[in-house]
Amino acid sequence: MFKKLLLTALITSVTSLTLSAQNTTSTQTTFNTNEKIFVVERESSSLAVIEHDLPKSHMTGMHNMNHGVVKFEGKDGYVISRDGWIMKFDPVKEVKLKEFKTSDSAIGFTVTKNYLAVANYAKKSVDILDRDLNPLQSFETGSKNVGIKNYKEYLIFAQMDNDKLTILKDTNYGKGLPKFVIYKEFKDVGIMPFDAMIKDNNYIVGFFQSKFFGVINLDKMTYTKIDILLGDRQPVLKVPHFGFWSIGGGYVFIPAVGDNKVLVYTPDFKFVKSIETEGLPVFSALSPDKKYLAVTFSGKKFPVIQIIDTKTLKIIKRFKFDGKVLHVRWSNIRPNLYVSVNDANTVAVLNTKKWYLSREIFDVKKPSGIFLYEEAK
Repeated sequence: MFKKLLLTALITSVTSLTLSAQNTTSTQTTFNTNEKIFVVERESSSLAVIEHDLPKSHMTGMHNMNHGVVKFEGKDGYVISRDGWIMKFDPVKEVKLKEFKTSDSAIGFTVTKNYLAVANYAKKSVDILDRDLNPLQSFETGSKNVGIKNYKEYLIFAQMDNDKLTILKDTNYGKGLPKFVIYKEFKDVGIMPFDAMIKDNNYIVGFFQSKFFGVINLDKMTYTKIDILLGDRQPVLKVPHFGFWSIGGGYVFIPAVGDNKVLVYTPDFKFVKSIETEGLPVFSALSPDKKYLAVTFSGKKFPVIQIIDTKTLKIIKRFKFDGKVLHVRWSNIRPNLYVSVNDANTVAVLNTKKWYLSREIFDVKKPSGIFLYEEAK
């Protein structure tokens, strides 16, 4: 009963996921906001800038962008490079303002009103910076660090090598720059924690080698292991990336690991059905109105995406492109789905009202992650 109540409270309130920052809303009819698109140019140490569905510029000197991630807080933009540089930039003027290297390898960070926190791989630490990238604190862990998230006065992250979850508490919360102390740690949580998401007061962590995922209730500071079972009561083999999940429209959609299926569950994780897909699904992205799910694939089906109707749970559209699809992003203000076609050096734009390829945006070099910045007109 406790697990069911926990999952119901956890999942019902979730409307979309963030890998990185979907920034979705419930409507696509408002145009009093300008939507600027920043696309990671994977092999060029740069970000391509797209506005009004036209290529505008390139921000260069962004270091190793093989796993580049972009986030926005207020009027500031931040980028983390694979080789451990944090960069602050002006998303309106499209200029880099400052940079700071926290490690030789890092892929995860979170940004709040008063600070940034970086989960490092190579340095095996979590570093706290102010919004202008001045270092404030560093916590040595002896582990690769992943899944870094913030909740109220807490900062939570996973230690991949130590099978441990750590919670830091800001003793200066609400008074300016943070001052963190180690507040609580959960040990032996699962084998190789790899990714996490947070919604309301729940920190949810997945593992490479455990047949469950874990939930910390951050109000009660309790940890619970949750199995995801198929219809035949067999567990899902692993849950590494929550960025693959999509939650909405009354269902939880999870791309199957190593199988040509998208698994569908109720909000309390009762198995509904498996949707047969064309290839091995990698990523699923839910539309802002929760009506459609875009699914990408690996291997031979890298150039394909399929669209699932979230009411009928059937595939309604298929698109094939001239190269590997590395990322998709739904627009919040236009009926568009943006698709990074890496080999073709293009971002394709699909019209999501009539489902056709409406435009190809060229002059984008080896595109991968797509990130949206919205500013009031």
